[in-house]
Amino acid sequence: MNNKFGHIFYERLKDLREEKGLSQTELAKDIKQVTRSAITKWELQYSEPSASKLIIVSDYFNVSVDYLLGKEND
Repeated sequence: MNNKFGHIFYERLKDLREEKGLSQTELAKDIKQVTRSAITKWELQYSEPSASKLIIVSDYFNVSVDYLLGKEND
């Protein structure tokens, strides 16, 4: 996945996770509906999350889906 979606989402997911001081495993345990394997694949840009997973991640970090996708910066 070498498109803008993957690059922005990858960076923002990793940044948000690291800001909370979480490993991929800890994040997966907190979210429950997302596996560590999925988080790894997203951060390595091997796969893209579904719309429902984007919403779960955005709710967890209290950011908008648009922020995760790079459509807004706040």
